[in-house]
Amino acid sequence: MAGRLVATGELVDVDAKQALEHALVARRMAARVPAVREAVGIAAYLSGEWQLAIAELRTYHRLSGKLTHIAMIADCERAQSRPERAIDLYRNTDQALLDRSEQIELLIVAAGARMDMEQADAALAMLRVPELDGADDALEAAPLRYAYADILLATGKRDEAYEWFAKAAAADTEGETDAADRLLELDGVSLEDGDEDEDGDGEPVDAFDDENDDDENDDEDEEEVDDSSNVIDDADEDLDDDFEDEDEDEDTDAGEDAAGDEPEDKGPSKATPPSTSPFLAPGADEKR
Repeated sequence: MAGRLVATGELVDVDAKQALEHALVARRMAARVPAVREAVGIAAYLSGEWQLAIAELRTYHRLSGKLTHIAMIADCERAQSRPERAIDLYRNTDQALLDRSEQIELLIVAAGARMDMEQADAALAMLRVPELDGADDALEAAPLRYAYADILLATGKRDEAYEWFAKAAAADTEGETDAADRLLELDGVSLEDGDEDEDGDGEPVDAFDDENDDDENDDEDEEEVDDSSNVIDDADEDLDDDFEDEDEDEDTDAGEDAAGDEPEDKGPSKATPPSTSPFLAPGADEKR
């Protein structure tokens, strides 16, 4: 079980789907261990499995007596087009049970929910807390300023948004946001990376183009690609079989361990969390 948790932690920021598979195996081994349910919940959130994330994180809170990931649960509600539930979580959560970092994370999600409800003024008002205008090294200054700038830009206040993206970038020493990239975009700088390199004359160079290659070598290359495709297809079929078996086990386990933790209203899933989520890695919004 410990090995599965280690694998989950190693993969969660690289391949959330694979991390979730490891976490689910750990859950079958030790469903009553809080750290296991926490790992499943976080991996599910990053995989876009909103209902599973809600159920697992609520179970973790119940088993641990903590509210560490209440903001993540609220974000899952937003992702399922239920912003009013995110607002209710914000209102009904005892702030005294959260540290300041957790409070601000929940605040950012609630402000995003206000934006979902087309209440931009209320969203901006919520984010005007001391950390917003505080020192650059203030707690959660970077994500807070980033969210504030994002809302300003969404409401057409480009100049103010630019100013706050700059402040977010100044505070973001750990690369938690893509504020610097957003500034470049507002300056009109394209961030798209081409697949082609350029030679000294500025002309595109195809790294795989060799004028001296003969037709025989080209045919060999095509055969190698075809062989690789067959290997990948076979591997995919094996993985599908494994996942089908695991899904059957998961359904049985979920009925025993987390049936009472899932919300009654199961909304449609989306591919990625909302734009003002404090949990997104830099550049994740571009996938929306």
